[in-house]
Amino acid sequence: MTYIFDFDGTLVDSMPVFVKTMTKFFEEIGFSCPDDFLKKTTPLGYKATAEYAQRLGMSISVEQFTESAKEYTSYDYINTIPAKPGVLEKLTQLKQEGHSLNVLTASPHSVLDVCLKRVGLYDLFDNVWIVDDFDSTKAEAKIYHDVAKRLGKNVNECIFLDDNFGAISAAKEAGMITIAVYDESSADLADEMKKAADKYIYHFSEL
Repeated sequence: MTYIFDFDGTLVDSMPVFVKTMTKFFEEIGFSCPDDFLKKTTPLGYKATAEYAQRLGMSISVEQFTESAKEYTSYDYINTIPAKPGVLEKLTQLKQEGHSLNVLTASPHSVLDVCLKRVGLYDLFDNVWIVDDFDSTKAEAKIYHDVAKRLGKNVNECIFLDDNFGAISAAKEAGMITIAVYDESSADLADEMKKAADKYIYHFSEL
């Protein structure tokens, strides 16, 4: 089977840090974001997030946002954020069984790659992609077709795992098999995600 994994909140327990640091960043630049802003923008990547924030009144440039966001979040990704329970064991098992393992995330390579290497996951993956590698976002069905094409697979031959409702919905719309992953940051949308996805898991041992 061909698996495609989200990173934040799916493979690593990063969402508390991400939310905390991004909230602090927005406070410091004087941008008041809506309550659902971070949940909506998590699948977008920094560039699309900045563009969305600008439409809501953020005054700094996309380039300033991107560089500052990386700076604010990098320490924890590089030094402290752990893999979620059971992830290393399950991915190692899947790799040994001959499955193709891949990553698709909105986080930049500057924090993604080093974090995956530190927690011992990087070498398990055939491909480690970010949304900028496709010039798209995980909120759009198009990116899942593009990913499947690069993998040489039909879209319905790919299994996509994510903790974000928007990403799961878009992948399902594209035709992928979807597995929603529990994360505390999206717990309030668990019922909706259970309806949207083909399967919902609380722990990687359920894969």
